[in-house]
Amino acid sequence: MVGTGNFTHAQGILARLNQHQQLSPIGKPLYRAAFYFKEALQLSLGHNNVNNNLTPFDVIFKMGAYKVFSEVSPLIQFINFTCNQAILESLEDADRIHIVDFDIGFGAQWASFMQELPRNRGITPSLKITAFASPSTHHPIELGLMQENLTQFANEIGISFELDVINFDSLDQQSCFSLPIFRASENEAIAVNFPVWAASGQPSALPSLLRLIKQLNPKIVVSLDRGSDRSDLSFPQHVLHALQSYINLFESLDAANVTSDALNKIERFLLQPKIESTVLGRLRGPDKMMPNWKTVFASSGFSPVPFSNFTETQAECVLKRAQVRGFHVEKRHAFLVLYWQGRELISASAWRC
Repeated sequence: MVGTGNFTHAQGILARLNQHQQLSPIGKPLYRAAFYFKEALQLSLGHNNVNNNLTPFDVIFKMGAYKVFSEVSPLIQFINFTCNQAILESLEDADRIHIVDFDIGFGAQWASFMQELPRNRGITPSLKITAFASPSTHHPIELGLMQENLTQFANEIGISFELDVINFDSLDQQSCFSLPIFRASENEAIAVNFPVWAASGQPSALPSLLRLIKQLNPKIVVSLDRGSDRSDLSFPQHVLHALQSYINLFESLDAANVTSDALNKIERFLLQPKIESTVLGRLRGPDKMMPNWKTVFASSGFSPVPFSNFTETQAECVLKRAQVRGFHVEKRHAFLVLYWQGRELISASAWRC
């Protein structure tokens, strides 16, 4: 009903779903995932902006949720180690490294990246990070703490470090090419972290974002796909596909025997905003379906780069250290894919232009 613009009928169905006692943030993975998608569809009918006005207390809860998530699930470590290793291998001769990040989160990925730099080479390169972040997903306190933590960590291990944060929402309101990243030093080697979901709030912006990235002439672009952002499907199929993707993720979290309070915070502060972006972003975009993101990457002049055997072995080691059995990694074409009970959770890929 939402997909066809029949909002009156959609509202009636949602009203009935709101009475459904099993649909709640507590319960089986199917019901929890359905609850969050129902909430996102409710937002789409209310014509409201997503309520992402986090309080300072929420930021603390969110950081705590991220810490627990990274401890109980191998997902975050798989992401960080796989992408970092691909970047390290592509920039191994660089004296000045510049990371352009479209999904910086709490910056934990770059703390582990810094740890690898001094041991990776005889000399310690300098590191600059340009992060694109939206005020709707990043509280100023969150960004401030991240900057402080990364700067302190870099000082402790003797790395020259700089972090710039650019408002992602202003990208289409100003000339991108006047941004400081286009005045990069000739000696800088650039790598880009660009997960597919970075464009989920504006799926139609993907080709122009890739043009922007190509203009930077990066040595490598690392990307991630949760399998839940399918612009090549109709809206209802896209939502069903994303729902199944999150059910799989929620089931893998349940297997870790996390307390219900910790589980609720992981889902509320880390996953619910992504579900809202997946649903609402698609509705804000054009009605017509778009090509699959891999096709858009290829047509924008990017070619996939296979991960090294070392990266694959490292990903398998991450899973061996996990508290829960049932995860495995497979190489699929040039992609490294993390599965839970045979169902895809996330895939990592590397690209060159």
